[in-house]
Amino acid sequence: MLHSILSLRWVTLVAALGAAHGAMLMFFEGCLKLAYALEMVLQPSAATDTSVIATVMQATDAFLFGLVLIVFAYAITFGFAFNLPTSVRAKAPLWMQIEGLGEIKITLIQVVLVYLVVDFVTDVVEIGTRITWEMLVKPTAIVLIAGALRLLGTAHLDIQPDVSEQPRRTSETAQHLVEK
Repeated sequence: MLHSILSLRWVTLVAALGAAHGAMLMFFEGCLKLAYALEMVLQPSAATDTSVIATVMQATDAFLFGLVLIVFAYAITFGFAFNLPTSVRAKAPLWMQIEGLGEIKITLIQVVLVYLVVDFVTDVVEIGTRITWEMLVKPTAIVLIAGALRLLGTAHLDIQPDVSEQPRRTSETAQHLVEK
């Protein structure tokens, strides 16, 4: 029974493959947007709806989201499906070392915040100087989500004890007192 339940972890590879394919699509979309921006620079015409700056910002946003999807695919694959030895896991870059599902959720919220900021700035660049009070809805949402993220981060830090607060063996405590 337990073996059949544990074998369900291989289903998570479907999510990891989906995230990897999504990352490749986002990189492709970013390249297309950069090519479009280059075309706007080389062949300027009045028929374009967006500015070069807005298009480059949208491409950067697509690349960032693709990078986050790669991190998600790595975290799902080696956090849920395969159990890597600690020595191998330590060789991965720090930004790819995900400790658990909570860290993945916080990363997703951070990506949503970056996307909202880029989307707002893109809207401001596209509109020009016609800024109305209705445009304050998105920055207000950004501030509220950032505040919630800050509260989540603070709560997350309260759960994990600091290294100095962790219980020590008697020999470590004696050496720590001697060092002080």
